[in-house]
Order: sequence, then C-alpha cells, then structure tokens
Amino acid sequence: MARIIHTKQPAIPTIRPRKRVAAYARVSIEKETMIESLAAQVGYYRTHIQRNPEWQYVAVYADEGITGTKSARPEFQRLIADCNAGLIDMVITKSLSRFSRNTLDTLNILRELKERGVDVFFERENIHSISGDGELMLTILSSYAQEESRSASENVKWRLRKKYEQGEITGWCQLYGYTISHGNVKIDNFKAAIVRRIFSEYLAGESATVIAKRLRIEGVPCEQGGQWKQFIVSEILRNEKYTGCQLLQKTFTKDHLTKRAQKNRGELPQFLVEDAHPAIIDKETYHQAMTLMESRKDAANRPKVKMEDQPFRRKIICANCGRHFIRKNTNGTPGYVCSTYSAEGKDFCLSKKIPEETLMKLAAEALGLPAFDELVFEQQIDRIVAAYPKQLTFIYRDGHTAEYIWEERSRLESWTDEMKKAAGEKTKARKRNTTYGSHQESHEN
Repeated sequence: MARIIHTKQPAIPTIRPRKRVAAYARVSIEKETMIESLAAQVGYYRTHIQRNPEWQYVAVYADEGITGTKSARPEFQRLIADCNAGLIDMVITKSLSRFSRNTLDTLNILRELKERGVDVFFERENIHSISGDGELMLTILSSYAQEESRSASENVKWRLRKKYEQGEITGWCQLYGYTISHGNVKIDNFKAAIVRRIFSEYLAGESATVIAKRLRIEGVPCEQGGQWKQFIVSEILRNEKYTGCQLLQKTFTKDHLTKRAQKNRGELPQFLVEDAHPAIIDKETYHQAMTLMESRKDAANRPKVKMEDQPFRRKIICANCGRHFIRKNTNGTPGYVCSTYSAEGKDFCLSKKIPEETLMKLAAEALGLPAFDELVFEQQIDRIVAAYPKQLTFIYRDGHTAEYIWEERSRLESWTDEMKKAAGEKTKARKRNTTYGSHQESHEN
C-alpha cells in the first residue's frame, strides 16, 4: 500500500486591525478652573486610549466655553467631519450631556455615524450607540438632558426677571464715562467730557461717522485702547444710562437651545430705574439726540430688506477685520460689503463690494449646480471668507475648501437703464443750478 504524504503549510496568525478611537471633551464655561478640568479630561482620554492594545489613538477633540445646546462647536464639527471621512471607528465621551443636549441633533448625528459604522460610547450611561438597545436608551436619555437644560435656563431667567421687577441692576460691568467697582458707579470726569462733546456735536448737525473720525485724528483715547468708530459713537448716543437711568430687560433669550439674545420689542415687560447712578447728560439732551437720530433714519428712507431676500446673510466673513459682510443695494445693484468698510470707510478696511449676482454664480459653481440653489447652499456651505482684493474661499460643512477669484463687471455693463436715467437727471439738475447761478451773478453785477 502506497504511502500518502500531505504537505502542511504553517498557519500564519491573522492580525486583527486595531480600532481607531478618538474622544470628545467639552466644558461650558470659560473659567480657569474649567479649562484646567478640560486639560485633565484630554490627558485622561489620551492615556486611556493609548493603553488599550486593541485601540489606535486618533485624537482628543475638545471645545472650551461652549454649551451642548449649540451646534457651532468647532472641535465637535471637526470630529464629525473626520468620522465622515472614515478616519475614526469609535468615539468615547464622558456623558450624553457632554456630547449634546439637543435631542433631535443628537439622534440625527448618531444615526448618521451609525450608517458609517462609527460607534459612540457614553461612559456615564455605559451605552454604545451602535448596539441594538442603544438608540432607544439614547432617545430617552437625550430627551431628559434637553429638558434638564430647559429647566435650568428657565430658572435663571426667572431669577433675573425678579431682580428686574425690584429694580436691581444686573450685568453692568463697564461703560465709557464711568468707573465701576464692586457695584459702585462713579463719573470719570475726562471721559464724561468726551460723552458730552459727542452729544453736543451730534445735535449741532455732525454725523456719528464724522465725530468718530475727528476723535481718532485728535488721538482721544477710546474704551480699552480701541479706536473710535461710527457704531461706538452711535451706541453712546443711544444709551439711556448717561441720563442716570437704566432700562432693564432690553434683550432676552428666546429659547435655551440657541441661547441667542433677542431685542425686546414688547414680548416682555421692561423696567426703567430712574436715578440709578450719577448722570452725565440731562434727559432733555438725550431725547433731543434720539429725536434727531429717528428723523435722520426716516430721511434716509431705506427700505427694509427681508430676511428671505438675503441668501448670503452672515455667511461672508472679511479676512481683513473678521466682521460679516452686509447686503447693500446701490442704484438698484444689490451686493455685499464688509460692515466695517460700510460704517467706517477704507481707513479701517479695504474690502470691495461683491455683486450678489457674482456670488450666486460662484456659489453655484462651487456646488456643481447649473444655477444657485439657496437650500443646497445653506446645507453644504458653512461660510465664505473674502480676502482683498477679489479672493473668495468657500468653506464647506465637511471641512474642505474651494477658492475663486471674482471679476468686476465694467462700468458700462453694470449700469442699468434706471441708473442711466438717474444719472441723466442729476446732470440736468446740475446744469440748471449752474445756469441759475450765472444769471443771478450777472443780475447782481
């Protein structure tokens, strides 16, 4: 019987790939103790992940001084972008409230990550989002966290409103013209003289822009070493505190999720505390300035632009000064210009006005669309950075960018029929005035 010989190859052990693990940490108050706590969390997670032989350390994403109800958390957004890019397999975080307190946002993000195979582990609740029971438990717990946030917010607002009703001054730490220490308000004589000068010059016919420019030229010190600008002068003119009074609850927080301050236009009662502190100007002067300001606003007769007619509102940021671009309609041609340039001129910012038509064309190109779509733009573009002279950088919500150079239309192309007609009328009026002046001069001679 012949022998049968089998060749047996040595088994090569399969090496399981290590799980790529990251962590997310956050503190909601920008205080030294909280920052130290955040540093401790970062150190803990880095060590915890690196000690596990089955894990590969990716990074610790940490946000300072941002609440869980706000979606605009830079490090959190970077974490999600890296998860979507396939760089992370699992995320560790302390608790559900550290991750987010908005139920809908939490569930949407976790479902999106689950579809990409990314697990989120919540240490305190001992829950893996990718497990079978994870979504049910997370729905219950995130609803509880959101309600807890709402309840805490309502308690804070209730305490503030009780203080307002009793005429108690809150939230006032500094104001040009005063020195404030431990609740004691005193007049700064030098700065108070500047405040009186601002009111006097404004009532004499000067604009806030001219007053600010004059103070800059003279080297008059502004608050905290800043520079005098139109909006600073306007804020001084509007502030009732210079009369010794204080109007409480001028703004309020609409909801606990956005935490945005909203101007109180009658939604809640306001409380005027008279003789709350020493006055710099009298009430009559203040009311005269307010009346003049309103009359100038009416004379300008600027039609209000509806929100739905501003597709790039708060989307364009000036690379020079960091402020947002605002929409301006000049001679029937809408466009966006840096708010600093609009208020203060080229002394403070050299940005150019970008035609709205140009922005729409480039946005459509950046999104690969045949025409501009506002909904798609809002969903995919986080912001646009405008750099001098004509560079636009589109920053997408997933983190990648695209750069464009925009071109100005020639003066001939940009002139509409309405603009030509208006220019013609101005020229005719100028000629009539010149002719009238010449006749009058001849008559006098």
